[in-house]
Amino acid sequence: MCKEVGAYPKCAQCPDFVAPDSTPGVMTWDELLEHMDNLVSWGQDELKVWHKTASALQTSKAEQGEAACTSEDLKRRAQLQNKLAGICEDMCKEVGAYPKCAQCPDFVEPDKTPGVMTWDELLEHMDNLVSWGQDELKVWRKTASALQTGKQEQSETTCSVEEIARRAQLQNKFAVI
Repeated sequence: MCKEVGAYPKCAQCPDFVAPDSTPGVMTWDELLEHMDNLVSWGQDELKVWHKTASALQTSKAEQGEAACTSEDLKRRAQLQNKLAGICEDMCKEVGAYPKCAQCPDFVEPDKTPGVMTWDELLEHMDNLVSWGQDELKVWRKTASALQTGKQEQSETTCSVEEIARRAQLQNKFAVI
């Protein structure tokens, strides 16, 4: 309603009104401090979970043999690496290291010349076209060969049918005479 009467966003009389962000897309100092506090809180919670997991692992290690410990350790390391692999590039972007983040697993550097074909890309494209063209020619030759073979067989059959039809016409004409 405030929007309809032109009072928005200065409609403090509305219950539970929250003013829109005065700096959209920009983080203010207060927002940054709040975000940092949230990160600290989240980090502390994660540390508690990790300590609990580490304690459980240590307890289970005492009960299990060395092989089981190694297996469990490798499994956990793989889980951690897989989780980090998905966010590694995002972290590099946040700290300004992107696209020079070669430490990320399976990192593929973005195209340095987007929308422009370099000589190496052109030569590779031409090689691909040559192999594609050769494959297409093989298919076309095979199709043409099949069509020619089919036409010869078809033309011989067609000629026989026509010859029989002409003979029948001729015989019918002689029968009348």
